[in-house]
Order: sequence, then C-alpha cells, then structure tokens
Amino acid sequence: MSTPSEENVQKPKTPTYKEIDGLLISSIFSEESFRSAVAYKPRPGDLFIVTYPKCGTTWMQNLVACIFREGRPFTSGLEFFLETPFLELTGAEGAEKMKRPGSIKLHLPFHKTPWSPEAKYIFVARNPKDCCVSHYHHTKNNFAYLFSDGTFDDFFEAFIKGEVGFGDYFDTTLSWWEHRNDPNVIFVIYEELKKDTVNNVLKIAGFIGSEYKVS
Repeated sequence: MSTPSEENVQKPKTPTYKEIDGLLISSIFSEESFRSAVAYKPRPGDLFIVTYPKCGTTWMQNLVACIFREGRPFTSGLEFFLETPFLELTGAEGAEKMKRPGSIKLHLPFHKTPWSPEAKYIFVARNPKDCCVSHYHHTKNNFAYLFSDGTFDDFFEAFIKGEVGFGDYFDTTLSWWEHRNDPNVIFVIYEELKKDTVNNVLKIAGFIGSEYKVS
C-alpha cells in the first residue's frame, strides 16, 4: 500500500514517441519511410551527413552545400529540403530523386545506417550537455511530442536513459567514434568546427573529393 507522501510524488512527464524497430521517433515519421530509409542502397559517391539530433546537422548541411555550390547558399527552404533530404522522413525515394552532388541527412547509429565503402559519411558530434539543452527546446516546442508543459528535469532524465527521439546519444556517438578511422568516414567535433570554421571546412572539402580540395 502506498503512503500519502508517495501518492503525492508527481511522475516525470515524458515526450510522446513511437517505436520503430527499437528506435524512438516522432509520430510524424511513417514506418514505411523509416524502413525504406534503413534499407536504402547507397550509390557510389553518395555523401551522408550523420548526427544525433541537435548536434549541428543543419549547419553542416549548409556548409557542405556551399562546397558543392561554390559558396552559393540555398534560395529557399524547399530547395534545401529537396537537395539535402532527411532520409528517415522521405524514405529511400528522397535520396534516389535528389540532385547530385548533394548530401543525405541521417540521425541513425552506425548499425542502422545504409552503409557502403563506396559512399562517404560525415559524422558530427557535439557536447552532450549542449545537445541535451537544444534537444529539450526542440521537443518542447514541437506539438508532435505532446511535451509543451514538460520541464527540463523531466527531459534530462529521459535523455540520460536514451528515451528520447532517436534513442541514446552516447550509443549513437560511440558507434560512429569506433569508425572514425575508416577511410570513408570523417568524425567532426561541433565545438572544433565552431572554433576554427575555415580550416575545418577545408578539411571537409578535401574529404568530399579532390576536386573540392584547396591547395
């Protein structure tokens, strides 16, 4: 029998997700698109930008696009989404129809990522403290998570347990860290990119292809 004090303890509020093949994601993602994304067969030369959510994904997408587009930014949100498709949202069709050269966005751990030695992968890691704070605000402000009245303490507990969108930060980051020395993987630290953007962008350009390397 519970005591009065136990009855008054408020359970932490948690964001609302659905689980697809062991991964928690927003209800806006369809199971069909998600499974299609995971099953996508990379083409030779495909470039993937992989991150845990809120670790600099959009920034990296724009940096890479400027490398491909000789410094010209996107002119609209539609152009951005069509030329840098979010694979889990669009399914394989987004990558198959996108303009090339371009980049494909993913938020998956290594074992779920469409893999090919003939494709290239940019993984961006960020300080988990800052990632958690940004992830909290994203979740709180997105109606799909039903978390508008959730507190940071509530979210922090879920984050530490890996019970947030796209699962455990540490599992995803470590899964890619183990492949940091693969010849077709570059592991980028968000804070280092911010501290020295020019030299890091030049390094990324050289990784993408010799035609983008500045001598």
